[in-house]
Amino acid sequence: MRDLYQSYLYLPADRARRALVALMLGVVLVAGGVHTQQAHAQNVALPDFTTIVEKAEPAVVNIRTTAKVSARGQAPGGGQDPYEMFRHFFGPDFQPPGPGGKGGPQQQGPRGKRAEPEERTVPRGVGSGFFISEDGFVLTNHHVVADATEIFLTLTDGREFKAKLIGSDERTDVALLKVDAKDMSILPIGDAKLLKKGQWVLAIGSPFGLDSTVTSGIVSALGRDTGDYLPFIQTDVAVNPGNSGGPLLNMKGEVVGINAQIVSRSGGSMGISLAIPINEAMTVVEQLRTSGKVVRGRIGVQIGEVSKDVSAALGLPKADGAMVSGVEQDAPADKAGILAGDVITSFNGKPISKFSDLPRLVGEVKPGTSAPIEVWRKGKVVKLKVTVGEMKTDPKAVAKAEEAKPAEATTTVLGMGVVPVEADVQTKLRIKGGVQVTSVEGPASSAGIAEGDIILAANDTDITSPEQFAKFVAGLDKTRPVGLMLRRGDQTQWVAVKPTK
Repeated sequence: MRDLYQSYLYLPADRARRALVALMLGVVLVAGGVHTQQAHAQNVALPDFTTIVEKAEPAVVNIRTTAKVSARGQAPGGGQDPYEMFRHFFGPDFQPPGPGGKGGPQQQGPRGKRAEPEERTVPRGVGSGFFISEDGFVLTNHHVVADATEIFLTLTDGREFKAKLIGSDERTDVALLKVDAKDMSILPIGDAKLLKKGQWVLAIGSPFGLDSTVTSGIVSALGRDTGDYLPFIQTDVAVNPGNSGGPLLNMKGEVVGINAQIVSRSGGSMGISLAIPINEAMTVVEQLRTSGKVVRGRIGVQIGEVSKDVSAALGLPKADGAMVSGVEQDAPADKAGILAGDVITSFNGKPISKFSDLPRLVGEVKPGTSAPIEVWRKGKVVKLKVTVGEMKTDPKAVAKAEEAKPAEATTTVLGMGVVPVEADVQTKLRIKGGVQVTSVEGPASSAGIAEGDIILAANDTDITSPEQFAKFVAGLDKTRPVGLMLRRGDQTQWVAVKPTK
């Protein structure tokens, strides 16, 4: 630039001025073009939600519920009597305003004293929901309407309806309501499986009772496992108490989730909200709409996570699957030949990546259906067939094992003393062979093995006696951990022990 300017000094005055002005004008235009491109890029990056909101808002409802409480008791869900504080200050005869309270007709008890009413209806809570059919079916959360005596829906146009609870499923936190109405605005159902991290989403609901509130953000994570029955969609959308049951929408205005939970230390939004994937919710809705309840399959196993050390010891290619820690006697899994210590790697043709995948996949299968199941056992895949049973409210518990009687222990190089397992204990536990741990130190103690544990297998080898077990572990490769299958009470699990070199 400086060299160009100096070259203009040797031109005639008029030509130099004109050339310099042209040069400076070109610089300004270039700079302006860059600025325009930057501004355009910013405009593209920030979406406009107005059209989506205008179409979706009429289908979203505010939900408020009431519950009956005793005069001095608690609500069915455990809520405290809201007037108990006043009675603390003004005495036990304090009555709330309205019918049955001050200014209203009073029942007379003995000696002319007022008799406390047995129960009364009080506000219980607020939440959100949305129409999924023109004839008045509304989707919301189970916890929004649980224990409610009455349910009221308010639309954005001010209309209010009393809703009927069609069905509710606590495990998935999904509830289906119905109002007597026609030609209602509905939200189109999307596909949560198409979501990707970083995509824009927005929520509409009634945080803190402020109906028809819109917030937006991005998808932060998918398949977030919190220990609940369903994997959640995690977003940074501002969701607060009262948003529960409201829709999570994608950029097409389709419902991809139901806002259900927040992760917070304050009780308000801290940038982590969780939504139920709409695909999972609609599966539940179909059953609620048909029968008012959800029927799930079960196979009768207790499962746990497969650690990397255990997977390496068992020869599994990856630390995937569900470790079977217990099999209920005479349950579908037991009849199918599944054993404690097996690793379930596939069910009904679908791989098990995390142990929490199995209950969801089994629950989706209709009871009575025969499904293929694959387990990893002694270094190879075993293919079985299981006839899925029906999950009951109170499934039969697995009987607890009796402890074996003490005997003279055999010490092993893994730092534990073991004794034979008595025959009557083997019968009660439905096991064959094994050795029981009587003392632990060194590697065994570091691995978490405890006195009373029963060792059933080491790597791919069944354990039949203390002598056989001691000989087997003495010949192990000291550079690799050994996988021990333990029975502890009514649970079976694999533990990786690193031998001392």
